[in-house]
This record gives sequence, structure tokens and C-alpha cells, in this order.
Amino acid sequence: MKLKSEKKVIFHIDVNSAFLSWEAVYRLRHLGGTMDLRKEVSAVGGDTALRHGIILAKSIPAKRYQIQTGETIWEARRKCPELILVPPNYSLYEQCSRGLMEILRSYSPLVEQYSIDEAFVDMTGTEGLWGDPLTAAGRIRDHVRDMLGFTVNIGISENKLLAKMASDFQKPDQTHTLWKSEIQEKMWPLPAGELFFAGRASTAKLSRLGIRTIGELARTEPGILKAHLKKQGELLWAFANGRDVSVVQSEPPANKGYGNSTTTAFDVEDASTARLVLLALSETVGARLRAAKVRAEVIAVGIRTCDFQYSSHQMTLPDGTDITAEIHRYACRLFEELWDGRAIRHLGIHTGRIRDGSGARQMNMFEDTDYEKLRSMDAAVDRIRGRYGADAVRRAVFAGSPIDHMSGGISREKRTVDYTKIRVK
Repeated sequence: MKLKSEKKVIFHIDVNSAFLSWEAVYRLRHLGGTMDLRKEVSAVGGDTALRHGIILAKSIPAKRYQIQTGETIWEARRKCPELILVPPNYSLYEQCSRGLMEILRSYSPLVEQYSIDEAFVDMTGTEGLWGDPLTAAGRIRDHVRDMLGFTVNIGISENKLLAKMASDFQKPDQTHTLWKSEIQEKMWPLPAGELFFAGRASTAKLSRLGIRTIGELARTEPGILKAHLKKQGELLWAFANGRDVSVVQSEPPANKGYGNSTTTAFDVEDASTARLVLLALSETVGARLRAAKVRAEVIAVGIRTCDFQYSSHQMTLPDGTDITAEIHRYACRLFEELWDGRAIRHLGIHTGRIRDGSGARQMNMFEDTDYEKLRSMDAAVDRIRGRYGADAVRRAVFAGSPIDHMSGGISREKRTVDYTKIRVK
């Protein structure tokens, strides 16, 4: 006799206004603050002087003023001059994220961190421990609120797609189900643009086809969607019908590439300064490759000019590398081929075709560079920085320079906040 397969139960947990919530809780619990930023018209934003002046997160009351994540601080303040703005603090966010994941792993071993403030949890078969899905979700929400001080939304379904869609329903601090049997009632009436993976361009194409809702998309002939949106059309049709075969992966897949980029605090107008920025980026990219014990066989350089035009150029290397000096050398070559002389506001280095880094490098009789010596030097620097901090060793060329010697990723001013210089209410 064939046994009936167990119904899958997948949770999607999403922190409500994560960056702002985490800042609010920290001020209330640790800095003696009395104002809850979550209840005020407030937002987290970068430093306009350093050209990171965009809204990173906003409170629910800020939505009344149509303040949007990703818009400039200038635009947000024009909508609401009284907007309370707080600086980003990624060190705090990372701590809060780790605390959340630890709680989730106490309910199931199958936890996939989707982003710093989101995770999927496979709760299949845990009813004996935590009760039915709604009861279990309530336990998790209470646990997070009581222990960490912030709230989460939880979406419940048989697959990851529908669970994520459910968690985006009414907020904050809510649990919503979106079982396959509920798709027509709860999901199909929604605008097509609210479907996961339906970007602005795809939504515009769907609108031109007369497709306004997720239900209309689900009922459209897949061949028509493929003709107009290619593979994206097939994917959106499957998602609109609640089809998703991906599983919760507790172990993250291997990176397909490593890279870093930075927006400079000033327009870069000369090649020597640009090469210095590329060296700082090479430091961080090389360190990440070595930490992962991999090497890159493809390197790309991207440039965004002061008029926000973006271009990139890449090359395949003769040998895979994780050596900072070699990454920098190839990055400079690409930069020189790519740059047209316009002032630069953003530079990036990205790598691809990643392979295992344990193998020996092929010898080249026409090459006089001692790569083993360079690799040993990088390893020594990594050990010192790992023990004493990133600033324990820096190249002399950065002495007196306004350029951070290890640029890219989360910028230094976003990693910590000096609260002694901030009046916490």
C-alpha cells in the first residue's frame, strides 16, 4: 500500500522594517531612549556628504508621506521636512540577524537565510513539537518579540514562493497563510506587479498585453507569455499558479562570483586616483577569495560616471588567482581600456568562473613573477588583519589618502555609529 506523502509546511519569516526596528530596539533597550522610532515618521539613511544619501528603511508612519526605500534623502525630506533620520549601523544589523537565525534554528534544523532580515524555515513534521502551523508561527513571533524586541511577519504555505508572498500581506507582526487552495482567493486578485520576481519592465510588458492581475497572468496561455517575455514569462506564469519546486537549503550554495564596489566621496577625475581605488577594492576581493579558498578565472571592472552612466569590461585570466597584486594589475588594465575620461563616482571589481584554490599554479617559463611569494605575503597580511583588525596593516600608498585602504561592500561609516555624538531621545 502506498503511503500518503506528508504535506510540506514552509515558513517565510520577514522582519518588519528591519533596519529601523533594530535601531529602535537598540535605543530603547540599551541607550535609555524613550522614543520608539517605529511609531514616528522616521527612516534610516546614508550620509549625503559621502554620496550614500538614500533611504535604506522607513517606518510604517513614514508611508503616509509616500517615502520610499531607495529614494534620495533630499526627496524624502521634501515630502516630510520633519522626517527623523538615523544613520545605518550594519554591525548592529548583523548581530540582530544572527540572533534571529539562532531562534529559528531552535524550531527546525532546516533554516535558509534568504537575506539579512529574511529566512525560510521548513517546519514539515514539527507539529508534535510546536503545534499546528498557525500555533507554531505564533510561538516564533512571540519568542522573537520577547527575546529580541522586534516583530516579524510569517507567511505559511507548501512552498517557498507562496510563503514569501503570504508574509508580504498585512503588516506588522502578523501571520498569514497562502496554501495552494487559497491562491485564487488571496493571490489572484493582487496586481501583477506584486508577484515575486515581477519587476517593473516585466509588469509594463504584462500591462501592454492587458494583464493587470496575478489571476489574469495565471490564466494566460504560457506560449503568449514566452513570446513576449521569453523565459521570464514562463517563470511568472508558474509563479502565478503557485508552482515552485525549490527546497529550503540550510547550507548556502557556493558563490559563483566575488566582488566589491564603492561610491567615492568625491568625483575621481584622474587615472592614478582611480587605480588607488581599484587597489583598495582588490584588497577586499582578494581577501574574500582567499577566505573561501577559491580562485577566480574571470575579472570584470565596472565604472559609473558622474552622470550615472554605467559601463563594464571583463577578461579571462591565463590562470585563476586570489592574489591581491594580480587582481589589481588586471583590474587596472581593464580600467584603462574602458575609461573614457569622464569623472567617476563609482568603481567596482567583480570576479567569476570560480574554482577550487587548493591546486598548484601552472608554471610559465616566460613569467618572472614569484607568485608563491605574493601568495605567502597575502596570507601573512590576512592573519595579522584577522587577529588585530583590518587597519593593522595597510599599504604605504594609502598614507594620508582620503580613500579607505579596504574599500567596498558595506562602507566603514555604515558599520558602526558613534552614539556619543548623537542625541538619543
